[in-house]
Amino acid sequence: MKKLLVILLALSIITLMNSEACAEKNTFFDSVKFIQYLDENTALEEVRNGNLDVYYYRIASDRLENLQSREGLQVFDSTGGSYSILVNPAESEKFNPFSNRDIRFALNYLVDRKLIVNELMGGYGAPIISYYSPSDPEYLTIIKQLESFNFKFNPTLANEIITKVLEEKGAQKIDGKWQISSNPIEITIFIRSDDPVRKSIGEILSVELEKIGFTVKKDFGDLNKAFVVVYGSNPSDLKWSLYTEGWARSAFVRYDSVGLGQMYSPWFSNMPGFNDLSYWNYKNDKLDSLTQKIYTGDFESSEKRSELIQEAVVEGINESVRVFLASKVDQYVANEKVSGIVNDFGAGVPSRFTPINAKSNSDEFVIGVKQIYQGAWNPVMGLTDSYSRHIWGITSDPGTFKHPFTGETIPVRANWKVETAGPNDKLGIPIESKIWNPILQEWSNVKEDSEAISKITFDFKFSNWHNGEEMDMNDILHSLYFTIEWGTQTDENDRTFDTEFTPRAAQSIQTIKGVNVIDKDTIEVYVDYWHFDKGEIAEWALLWSSMPWEIIDAMEKAVIDGKASFSRSGATSKNVSWLSLIIPNDSNTIKGYLQEFKNTRYIPNALKDSRDSEYFQNRYDSSIKWVEANNHAVISNGPFYLESYSPESRTITVKEFTDESYPFKIGKWEQFEKAKFPEIKKIDMKNTLQKGAELNMIVNAENSDSVLYFLTNSDGNMISSKKIEIDGGDITISIPSETTKDLGVGASNIKIFAISNSVLKPDFYESSFIVTEKEEKLPTNIPSDKVFVENESNMWFLIIPIVVIFLSIIFLKKRLQAKP
Repeated sequence: MKKLLVILLALSIITLMNSEACAEKNTFFDSVKFIQYLDENTALEEVRNGNLDVYYYRIASDRLENLQSREGLQVFDSTGGSYSILVNPAESEKFNPFSNRDIRFALNYLVDRKLIVNELMGGYGAPIISYYSPSDPEYLTIIKQLESFNFKFNPTLANEIITKVLEEKGAQKIDGKWQISSNPIEITIFIRSDDPVRKSIGEILSVELEKIGFTVKKDFGDLNKAFVVVYGSNPSDLKWSLYTEGWARSAFVRYDSVGLGQMYSPWFSNMPGFNDLSYWNYKNDKLDSLTQKIYTGDFESSEKRSELIQEAVVEGINESVRVFLASKVDQYVANEKVSGIVNDFGAGVPSRFTPINAKSNSDEFVIGVKQIYQGAWNPVMGLTDSYSRHIWGITSDPGTFKHPFTGETIPVRANWKVETAGPNDKLGIPIESKIWNPILQEWSNVKEDSEAISKITFDFKFSNWHNGEEMDMNDILHSLYFTIEWGTQTDENDRTFDTEFTPRAAQSIQTIKGVNVIDKDTIEVYVDYWHFDKGEIAEWALLWSSMPWEIIDAMEKAVIDGKASFSRSGATSKNVSWLSLIIPNDSNTIKGYLQEFKNTRYIPNALKDSRDSEYFQNRYDSSIKWVEANNHAVISNGPFYLESYSPESRTITVKEFTDESYPFKIGKWEQFEKAKFPEIKKIDMKNTLQKGAELNMIVNAENSDSVLYFLTNSDGNMISSKKIEIDGGDITISIPSETTKDLGVGASNIKIFAISNSVLKPDFYESSFIVTEKEEKLPTNIPSDKVFVENESNMWFLIIPIVVIFLSIIFLKKRLQAKP
């Protein structure tokens, strides 16, 4: 009998073990650890040895030159980043040469962009003069405008421009140094010393400015210091003149509505002064108007949108408050035993999908990072640095995101249905729809006969928050309340105002006309917004919250009471902390407000009459217990939750959120793991062509929906271009004699791209051929197999915009054809 009991017990244990093993996980790893490695060479060896799975920072190309140096590694080329110089244009009691637009513009001739790319970046990048680089879908929209500037390294011209202005201002050059009112003209360059490339850029620029005759002071530091000296000071104090900036992206975006506002326009609070009312602020009404129209969809067609982008880029370059230098092709490394890396065309390897989808034999995924903490953690105006966003991206789920290879908007936690009468007509809004009234401090019904351009119905995939409480429609409505409340400045004494957040929110709330809750997870949103891509309409109208409403409300009270600020500039000007929920001191402040809410049985105005008192008490209780247990107030809804931050060991650890309510199970994003890239396998063409004869080429391409060719003559002028759909097998490109007769005698050029509609990374082929007056043959033939230009692996970055434009044309044609 005892033996039977032992056997039965053993079987039951095995059954329990199997059940647990078969339980469906939400992520492949039980935890992800982020560890700071300042030195890239040390990190490289740690990845090679398997102590790190991946390093979230670029590795110098000279460390990965050959097969031996890549042993034990996977190497990924990623785009999306760029370098720029931020210029201080402030008027001040002390003479500031960069307050003059012409002197700022002259910097474009004083920076050697080719040297930066070829020498400092090892060829892994491209010179740029605007925010949009050759890898951006918007690039071809502005290429003619960019070419018109014809910037080249020309210090002589820069010196002429600067000298003319300074002499007009009454300055004199004495013993090779500029002086004004008997004082030397000083320039302070804040140089990022934690980035070798930016450090070198700053040093080189310093030398050139000294050659011009300026007295140059160099101030070195990291992002934390830059937050104080550059982004946190009054520009008119002239604590800095120039700053070597670097940019990274979190996603690949097909239709960018934010970038030009962020990089060129005062309203976005990212230009000197940062809209702090106590500071000197850069002003440009023209840029504000143009970029606000792009941001809010104030255009009637794709052509009009392109015109707005072109005009904004030209004005931004002419103003030269932010001077762009180079786009980056970063090389990331992962250990050879790791699989499932998602190399997003915008974010690169550090995309939010990589830690969620990656796999190895370990239970923990270990990521090396350059910095572990560089800015505040709050979802309003914190989480602005790439280091924090890499971690935040896997602890929170967005409502929508961008496809890593097409840049199109895709649903994550919000499915949608779009109805639009735009751009010229409107739809009726149901009378039961509501909108928050910041004057009356209540939800008000929309007026009778109210209309909106578009209606978007969202079905949400709610789950539990990390603290165990269920997400619900109150979280959604509170997010709308917060945006309207803080996006509206009712008077000069309005305490729900933030210098950085309010101007941005103000643009959004102008378009929101009303919301109508249908059921517990469905809502209709009515907006005055139109775009030719319905996914963009959905993204604009989306209401979503990345944190429970009670945490947002406690943060709001802390800011209103003057204990903290949502934004960096607000914290500096008010001499309070930049609210960071990962820091124990700030999280205890939040806990204190939650305890006060609980004791007073507080119910926010925006949520009155929504639920019973027990609901609110449970919400407060759960969040209080979370802060007490975890020593931070970072509560969200992603596949991982923040377990710990250790400043001493420079580590942050997140653990799998094992709650059954989480909607996405293991392998959800595997489709992004291995994209099927188009490939040109073979091209047959002759190496000579008689002028006026038909030109024929046979192209064999795989994973391709079409080919696109460009034919140019010996002068570099385009003679012919066409996109041809592929319907299986080889495709023949035939260029008629009526076209080839315009080719001059000599070398002409053909470029061919294989294009996939699902992956915006074309394959590229380029070759020259000789055009003769009579039929002749050269001694050698062009090889029949594919021949690539030098640096073939990087050429696709130049072609993405071409693909986007052609796909957009197809999209618009289909849309017009489907219109009744």
